[in-house]
Amino acid sequence: MAPKFGTSGLRGLVVDLTPALVADHIRAFVTACPTGGEVWVGQDLRPSSSGLAAVVLEAARGMGLATVDCGAVPTPALALAAMRAGAASVMVTGSHIPADRNGLKFYTPAGEITKTDEAAILAGLGASPRSLGPAPRLVATAGPDWVARIVTAFGPEALSGLRLGVWAHSAVSRDLLAKALGALGAETVSIGRSETFIPVDTEAVSPDARAALARWAPGFDAILSTDGDGDRPLLADAAGQVVPGDILGQITAGVLEAETVVTPVSSNTGAELAGRFAHVLRTRIGSPHVIAAMEQAGGRVAGYEANGGFLLGFDAEGPAGPLPRLMTRDSLLPLVAVLAAARRAGGLAALLAAEPVRFTATGRLEQVETARSQALLAGMEADPVTLAAFLAALGETGDRQDRTDGLRVTLASGRILHLRPSGNAPELRLYAEAESPRLAARMLERGLALLAVRLT
Repeated sequence: MAPKFGTSGLRGLVVDLTPALVADHIRAFVTACPTGGEVWVGQDLRPSSSGLAAVVLEAARGMGLATVDCGAVPTPALALAAMRAGAASVMVTGSHIPADRNGLKFYTPAGEITKTDEAAILAGLGASPRSLGPAPRLVATAGPDWVARIVTAFGPEALSGLRLGVWAHSAVSRDLLAKALGALGAETVSIGRSETFIPVDTEAVSPDARAALARWAPGFDAILSTDGDGDRPLLADAAGQVVPGDILGQITAGVLEAETVVTPVSSNTGAELAGRFAHVLRTRIGSPHVIAAMEQAGGRVAGYEANGGFLLGFDAEGPAGPLPRLMTRDSLLPLVAVLAAARRAGGLAALLAAEPVRFTATGRLEQVETARSQALLAGMEADPVTLAAFLAALGETGDRQDRTDGLRVTLASGRILHLRPSGNAPELRLYAEAESPRLAARMLERGLALLAVRLT
C-alpha cells in the first residue's frame, strides 16, 4: 500500500517512505502552508524515525527555512512549543501502527493542517525543487512546556496520595508523563518499559495488553500510558480495566466547563446523555474534521475522539491556574483531569459510575484493503436484506443508519454497530456500543467473526 494522506498526515510502509518522497512532501508543505520562517521537527522512538527526521530537516533547510531539531518528543509537546514560537512543525511518527510503518504529521503555526492545507500540499507534489539553503539548524527541548502547562493549571497537590503505574512501553511520552504526574504530587512506578517498539492502539487495546494491565494493577490506584507518539491517552483503573477514551473525553470536557463538544460518530453517545453540554456536534473520524467543526462553533468548545485524544479550543481555567488552549490531540490533559476529578469524587470508580451507562468496544480486521472494505459496506447499503441478515446473526435488528463516516447502525435495542474502513491502514474497523462493557465486547467479537467470514 503506497504512502498516502489519511486523517493523520502521511503514512506508509517504511520501505516506501523514500528520502525523495519525504523531501517532496516537505517542499510541498513549506510552499503551500504558512511556516513563520521555521520548521520544528520531532520524532517518536520507532527505529526508522531518526533517519526520516534527518531527511525532513535537510529538506526544510534546503528551502531556506531555519530548522529546530527537538529530537524524541511527544507530538502535542512539539506542536505546543512550535505554535508558541510562531513556527510550523513536522512530527515523524506512525503513532499506534506497527514499526514497519511510519509517517509525518504536519502543523502550521496555527495548529494541525486542515483538509484545505492537505489538498494544497498534494497539489504541490512533484514541483521542481528549489534550493535556498543552507539555513540555520538549531536544537531545542520541547517537552518542559507541555508538562508545565498542566502543572500550572492543576497544581502540585492535584494527584497527591495516588500511586500510579506508568506503562512506559516504547511511548516517546513515557518519561515526561512520569515527570508530570510526579510534579502533580503522585507516586509513580514505571512498568513494561521496552527498547523495542511496541504498537499500542488506545482505541483498540489488544487482549495481551489488557491481560498485562490486569496483572500489573494490584497496588496501583490507576495505570497510565499513551500511544507511541503521546497524543492519545490510556487509563486503566485499579483492577486494570481500560477506561474508554471517549469517556475520558466527556469527563474532561465537563471538568473544564465546555459548553460545546465536538466528537466523531465513533464516540459513544454519553456526551448527549450526560446533559451537561449545550451542544454536541458529530463529525467524521479524524482530528482535522473535529478541528474544523470546533473552529466553526467557537466559544467554550472542546473536542475529543474515541481514542481519547483531547483538543481544547478555548483558554480555560484549571483548579490552580490558567490552561491555555491547544488545538491538537493531547493525552496529558485528559489523564490528569480525570484523575484529579476522581480524587475529588472519592475514587475513579465513583467518578465513572456517575457517567451515562454507555460503553464502546473497538476492534479491527487487519490486512483488509480499503477497496474490499468499501465494497462490503456498499453491498450492505445497497441491499437491506444483506444488512438485515448480518444484524440477525448478532440477534439484532436495525432502526436507523448514519453514513457520516462508514456505516453506523443504531439498533432497535438502542445499541450501535459502526463499520468503517481505516483512512490510513489496510484495516476494517468495527465499533460496538452497548449498555455494558461485556455486551459491547460480545457484540464486537461476534461482529468481527462474521465480517471475517464475509471477507474470505
